[in-house]
Amino acid sequence: MEVIAFIVGVVVLVVGLAVSIALHEFGHLIPAKKFGVRVGQYMIGFGPTLWSRRIGETEYGVKALPLGGYISMAGMYPPSPKELAAAASGSSAGRAGGGFFATMVQDARAANDETLVNSENDGVFYKLSVWKRVVIMLGGPVMNLLFAIVLFAILLSGIGVQTATTTIATVSECVIPADEARTTCEPGDPAAPAAAAGILPGDVIMSVDGVEVATFADASDIIRASAAQPLEIVVDRDGEMQTVRLTPTTAMRPVFDDDGVPIVDENGEPELVEVGFAGISPTVEYVQQPIWAGPQAAFERVEAVAGIIWQLPVKVYEAGMTLVTGEERDPNGPLSVVGAGVVAGEIAALDAPVLNRVAGMLSLLASLNIALFVFNLIPLLPLDGGHIVVALWEGIKRTWAKIFRLPEPKPVDATKLVPVTFVVVIGLMVMGGVLILADLFNPISLF
Repeated sequence: MEVIAFIVGVVVLVVGLAVSIALHEFGHLIPAKKFGVRVGQYMIGFGPTLWSRRIGETEYGVKALPLGGYISMAGMYPPSPKELAAAASGSSAGRAGGGFFATMVQDARAANDETLVNSENDGVFYKLSVWKRVVIMLGGPVMNLLFAIVLFAILLSGIGVQTATTTIATVSECVIPADEARTTCEPGDPAAPAAAAGILPGDVIMSVDGVEVATFADASDIIRASAAQPLEIVVDRDGEMQTVRLTPTTAMRPVFDDDGVPIVDENGEPELVEVGFAGISPTVEYVQQPIWAGPQAAFERVEAVAGIIWQLPVKVYEAGMTLVTGEERDPNGPLSVVGAGVVAGEIAALDAPVLNRVAGMLSLLASLNIALFVFNLIPLLPLDGGHIVVALWEGIKRTWAKIFRLPEPKPVDATKLVPVTFVVVIGLMVMGGVLILADLFNPISLF
């Protein structure tokens, strides 16, 4: 049964990723068509085409590998004069010398020129104003951001956040020393203060020591700070207010950092601190958050992902080194698609209520869309951010020419950056390959 649940989780992630890619490409497609650019193809995935259909001038389709997508716009780059002149005369310009990178540049220009030669209208990308080109290229990442906001809104405002409430779930019978690895009481263990005071499961804590409490954390903070001090606790028991006197016992408990990880001393032993202990645990419920919680969570995640992306090569190197050293990977480090699939499968196979697993999948998909948003804004070709930088550079050149009354500059020929694009693509492939190997042989353990 767990295997089936794991497979279902992976399938859900693949479908969610395909939807995310489809929305990303729609974000490019819609403004492109709005601004009159001819779009030849809208494809989800890479590799062999599984299905396609032509509607108007655009062929819409799905390919075998849902690892990306693209739309093909006419005239992504300005035409090369030699190619256009040769095409107009009915001859071939021939292949230029200059080695591998020169050939790559010429091939890119030739492929681009095919969309421009014999053009009957101006529906080409490079002729658009700078702001229109920026809008088209921003459209994809922005769609991922909006999708993430919607997913976070469903997660936080629709389902809610698991919160420890003031309703008592269980009452411990005794106090078990922190250094003993057992969960059952033995003869000689002192009675837990809450049990001795008569607190029962189902009681709702209203106030502690005269202070009204809205969450279990509020009550817990007061109890932990009041070791050996008598407290009056008011509880709602079946609609009636009851007051009990409770004296928290002194207990040694581990100290945790902000991430919930136990702090250890120089000998590797957990640090302990004296706290007040009552012996009660709360009922955990989903508490719906305000509607603005979704956008807030999305932008907080953008900041966190950006912090990882800008040092991505270092993070990938560290992940790769764990394959050699066998060390545990950083749980906040980058994942490949394979790693994300494993996490999705683990979420689906958890021994937890269905709502918990749905919440986990929504959080994962929302985080993936945030990653797509941030990653595609990296200012390097072939990513969307690279095209935005090219458009902005052309805008700066035009503005400079206007200010100083210079001749209008020629459009920026981004095909000259093809060698840089090639290096970026190879770098991304290498980093992706390292992460896939790390996710296969030393996966991040979240559960």
